[in-house]
Amino acid sequence: MNWPLFSVIYSIAATVTVGVFIIGALVTGFNQIPHVQIAVVAGLLLSIPAGLFFTKKVGSITGNEEGYNT
Repeated sequence: MNWPLFSVIYSIAATVTVGVFIIGALVTGFNQIPHVQIAVVAGLLLSIPAGLFFTKKVGSITGNEEGYNT
């Protein structure tokens, strides 16, 4: 797998997912620290499959699925 590409995509996906979950928690009234921490952890964990999925998609489009082995 292309680990440099995964790290970039995971960083973007984690930022977006955590932000959406925190905004969702705050809007629905879960504004205590433990609720926000749960939203952060859930966002980070759910970003892993999204990062893997999009890394494989982008790697198959570019033809560079194995990283630096060109």
